[in-house]
Amino acid sequence: MEKALELKNLFVKVAQKNILNDVNLKVKAGEVCVLMGPNGAGKSTISNIIMGNPKYEIVSGDIILNGEKINDLKTNERAKKGLFMSFQHPSEISGVTMANFLRTSYNIVKGENLNVGQFHKLLKEKMADLEMDGKFRSRFVNSGFSGGEKKRSEILQLMLFEPSFAILDEIDSGLDVDALKLVAKNINLLRSQNKMGIIIITHYNKILDYLKADKVFVLKNGLIVREGGACLAKEIEVSGFNK
Repeated sequence: MEKALELKNLFVKVAQKNILNDVNLKVKAGEVCVLMGPNGAGKSTISNIIMGNPKYEIVSGDIILNGEKINDLKTNERAKKGLFMSFQHPSEISGVTMANFLRTSYNIVKGENLNVGQFHKLLKEKMADLEMDGKFRSRFVNSGFSGGEKKRSEILQLMLFEPSFAILDEIDSGLDVDALKLVAKNINLLRSQNKMGIIIITHYNKILDYLKADKVFVLKNGLIVREGGACLAKEIEVSGFNK
């Protein structure tokens, strides 16, 4: 069976407003698919509908993961099947430390039962790969984090959970060049080791200097209006979305 995440003839609405119109998109294991487009085009709607956000209603069409239709699965069930989404604006959870949040999430998603000592050993290894300060473990989830710290937190989760397919919503925003290179390095490592399929949502193509894109899709008004390879992202950087 081919491992792939596919949207087929997908129509989606939010609060009675049509947002996506007959979207067809497929990313195979190990591929990097890039979604670009102006604000309000429907890019974040795609990430939310893939992960099962109940605010988004599928009018018709299907979401298919590794040959299985997952339209009706809850978000936690999708995560257990190997889907992951990094948030554009991660929420703060005051009173819950990153270490406790990550260990609980890890054990649920992976179906394991690592104790505190076992998990902290794993967490320290992943944090070292991202050059994160050890004090990060005791901070409350995203509380007082800078934009760059929030993005590293999202990538840390990605590295811990090792999903089959990841949707990264503007993971490049708030990162300086050095942090962007480091984040891309670890994403590339996961991609090569685990054949992780990746959907990157971005306005810019700077991250594509460090992540090789297999496919680029341009959305406008809920429609995929252009499709191509990495060269399409370069063209958009020069000409914009209105060409």
